[in-house]
Amino acid sequence: MATGDAAYIKSINRRLIISKIIEAGMISRADLSKITKLTRATISVQVADLLEEELIVESQQEHNSVGRKPIMLSINLKAGYALGIDLDHKHITFTLSDLGGNPVSTDIIELKNSSYNDILNILIAKIKQYDDEYSESRFGIVGVVIGIHGTVSKNEIINFIPQHKWKDKNLKEDLEKELNMQIHIENNANLCSFAERVFKHHHSENLVSISMYSGIGLGVLINGELLKGYHGYAGEMGHMIIVPDGRPCNCGNSGCWELYASEASILQQLRELHSNQNLAYKDVHTFIADQNQVTCDVLDSFIKYVAIGLNNIINLLNPETIVLNSELLKMYPDVIKKIESNLTSSISNYHEILISDLGKQAAALGACALAIKSFLDVPDIRLTIEEHNLAL
Repeated sequence: MATGDAAYIKSINRRLIISKIIEAGMISRADLSKITKLTRATISVQVADLLEEELIVESQQEHNSVGRKPIMLSINLKAGYALGIDLDHKHITFTLSDLGGNPVSTDIIELKNSSYNDILNILIAKIKQYDDEYSESRFGIVGVVIGIHGTVSKNEIINFIPQHKWKDKNLKEDLEKELNMQIHIENNANLCSFAERVFKHHHSENLVSISMYSGIGLGVLINGELLKGYHGYAGEMGHMIIVPDGRPCNCGNSGCWELYASEASILQQLRELHSNQNLAYKDVHTFIADQNQVTCDVLDSFIKYVAIGLNNIINLLNPETIVLNSELLKMYPDVIKKIESNLTSSISNYHEILISDLGKQAAALGACALAIKSFLDVPDIRLTIEEHNLAL
């Protein structure tokens, strides 16, 4: 066998072993050999390398049977950290996770304006801060991924962010000029769908995630792979026209879906109707509990428009799992039944509609997971996040 072939096979085996250790959480060498169908000798050599790199650690598992306690292998969660960034309209969320995807810290910086240079400087300063703080860990910051609420090309150029009115910005290059690390730029909705698959819906190969906060973004997984389209702009369903000659949109069209079914538009309607520009989620929750008619009418209209968009998406993509990421929908009783009652087409076909458990953390967590996947160089990754970690 040629040397190159041997190195290639060793690399494939390494990825397989790391994937199975992550998936199992903790696993013995013997079980690793059975699952991967690799010889014990191959497992032994690979594990020795990974231990030397400090990428994995050994521990003894407690058991009641007679004999030696099995030595278990697991990922060294504190060997490095991933930084996921959600760059939204009015704020930037920075989430740092360990190598298991567990959030270690979350910081939110409010944005005073949409100035590209101002936001660039905020990002540079904050990333440098994280890099300094975690430089003593074995691998430091293993990756930085930034989620953008707009169109991002396949070469990671920001094509357009409607709410910031940014066009053709090379944020990746501008950051890498100032930082001694690689930066990745991705559409936030793609990161949300990736997070749903990685953390929650491990076995769903055809998943659609719809983020419904400042606008509407659609992340699509087909056969486990992100659907990006010709230039990388696939999934901009928030700008699907559902009301011809309707409300004008920042994108240049009128009657776009996100003007009728995003939380930003619904909250603004409620603020105007209740004459309260400070109206927040807690107020909506109270109105729902009190069965306030004005609020319920707005939310019923919201659900109707959500269903119109979903009907189009379902007929177009035939997804297995549809995840709606919305705090407003989460607080409305029997909302899934109400949405499905509006999906009356006899040809629509899907398996399940769910409300996301990840909420507003989805994009940043997806960014962390993507950074971890790239660092570990594995073809697929499945992580488990504890519910209490979502409260960080």
